[in-house]
Amino acid sequence: HVQLVESGGGSVQAEGSLRLACAASGYKYSDYCLAWFRQAPGKEREGVAVIDIEDTPTYAESVKGRFTISQDLAKNFLYLQMDSLKPEDTAMYYCATGQYYGLLPNGMDYWGKGTQVTVS
Repeated sequence: HVQLVESGGGSVQAEGSLRLACAASGYKYSDYCLAWFRQAPGKEREGVAVIDIEDTPTYAESVKGRFTISQDLAKNFLYLQMDSLKPEDTAMYYCATGQYYGLLPNGMDYWGKGTQVTVS
C-alpha cells in the first residue's frame, strides 16, 4: 500500500530556510505525480508545488522563486527546499501523490500525515 511520510518541519525566523522531505513507497512512480500541499489554521488546503516523472515542476504563485521541489526516484524521496520564508508560510505541510498533475487537493489519491512549519 502507498505510504508517504514527511519530515523536516520546524520553527524558523522570517527569511530563513527549511528543507522538507517525504519518503514515498508503494506507488507506481511512472503513473503518479508527487506534490506538496499546505494548510494553515482556519484555511483551506492549498497546493504548493507538484512535480512529474520528467521533473517538470509547477508552483503556486505565492511560493515561486522561493521554493524548489525536487525528487529522487531511485531513493523514493520528494523534497521541498523553502527559502526566504515568510510568516504567511506557516502551515502544516503535506506530501501527496496522484495520477493528476496539478495543485488541486481533490486530484490527489494518497496523503501523508504532515509536518508543521512555523515562521516567526
